[in-house]
Amino acid sequence: MKSVHKAIFRNRVVQSILGALSGFYVWLVRVTSSWTRENDAATAKAWSGAEPVIVAFWHNRLLLMPYCWRSKAPFHMLISSHADGRLIAKTIKWHGISTVTGSSSKGGTDALRQLIRFIKEGTSVGITPDGPRGPRMRFSDGALSLAKLSGAVIVPAAAATSRRRVLNTWDRLVLPLPFSRGACVWGDPIKVPRESTAEDLERIRKKLETSLIDVSNRADALVGQGVIAPAEAETTERKDHASA
Repeated sequence: MKSVHKAIFRNRVVQSILGALSGFYVWLVRVTSSWTRENDAATAKAWSGAEPVIVAFWHNRLLLMPYCWRSKAPFHMLISSHADGRLIAKTIKWHGISTVTGSSSKGGTDALRQLIRFIKEGTSVGITPDGPRGPRMRFSDGALSLAKLSGAVIVPAAAATSRRRVLNTWDRLVLPLPFSRGACVWGDPIKVPRESTAEDLERIRKKLETSLIDVSNRADALVGQGVIAPAEAETTERKDHASA
């Protein structure tokens, strides 16, 4: 029976229907919630189309990110080729966000080339540095390579809602609920110089990881939620079950 459910979920027609329903749901949360924003200036040039950036956010906030990109400027997000990734791609498509299929483990090189091309053409891109399979909230090297080769800065970002469910998935996927208080928080841009050594890259990686955890915690705090702990740090207190 489980294999039948998987086959149904992977069906393209079913995924298109689910994507449309999910896209409507994300819109519903947006319009029924009030939003607070911090440090929008970090992406002001990108929103005007003057300077593309690499937006980095944790995999568990994928469904929240359409709330943060407040521009009609083109935006491409790196999404895995797995069935859940295809569903997310169909969901965010309804909010004007295009996708590039790939990951660090499969199709990564081709995806990297596509993202670099988009950046060179002046288009901002989004990436989940802990996706598609973790470890949760640990910054991998893919975004660093993209920034180093393209010359674009990385801008950490996070969003949160006061009413949510945190699912029991590897990433602790956040499902926002309608009629919430929402928050979108941007970190300061971080550049990865082309001449960076291995030691430089590791230092920048740690800086980015810390910044992305900080903006995520800040977004949660603004809406009265507890933080979601990174992998290997599960003792952090969380309030994952906000009252509906």
